[in-house]
Amino acid sequence: MAQVTRAALPDAAGKSRAVEAMFDRIAPRYDALNRALTFRMDVRWRRITVVELGLAAPARVLDLACGTGDLCGELARAGHEPVGADFSIGMLRAAHVDAPYVRADAMHLPFPDGAFAGITCGFGLRNFADLEPVAHECARVLPAGGRLAMLEISEPVSPLVRAGHNVWFRHVVPFVGGLVSDRDAYRYLPASTAYLPSIPDLFALLTRAGFGELSRRQLGFGAAQLVTGTRR
Repeated sequence: MAQVTRAALPDAAGKSRAVEAMFDRIAPRYDALNRALTFRMDVRWRRITVVELGLAAPARVLDLACGTGDLCGELARAGHEPVGADFSIGMLRAAHVDAPYVRADAMHLPFPDGAFAGITCGFGLRNFADLEPVAHECARVLPAGGRLAMLEISEPVSPLVRAGHNVWFRHVVPFVGGLVSDRDAYRYLPASTAYLPSIPDLFALLTRAGFGELSRRQLGFGAAQLVTGTRR
């Protein structure tokens, strides 16, 4: 099985297996570390994601790369009907929100066309092996007018804030994560920003998949970003 190492990110061929195994390992402490390492800002970011999804409740919403169900919980509190999908069985077993969960590959979703009114995805984009088929699958399971809201990490614009963020994200996070959970995993998570396309490239990819009305909002002084769009 491919391993995530300090020296290199997994290549395309081994990425799915390596990332799945990594999330299986870190699932038991994942939520607690998220709260501590983001000073609970991740909770607010998920609430904003659900608001920006912009759907009237109740709506059936797929939470892609759902992990332990944090976004499913926010969707349920907003009156929606969430369905969680993730390819890590360890994360699904650690889910703490009462919702239907499906173990699934985002590049081959086991749902019929137009099955959902909306899709959310929290911090999952950089973990997919190939974003192009994921975007097309998202478009397939949404009807015209369906909404997409993707929360992901980002880099602050301000040089001063960016410098502090880089020290925290690329040095403190791996150190603390290594002490409490899994050293290789928390080295991978900051390094995995290398997988993220630029915003113009991401918008172009989503446009090719059938999305329009694309927008981007930075959160947490630029530490996170929220990309939204509408199925054409």
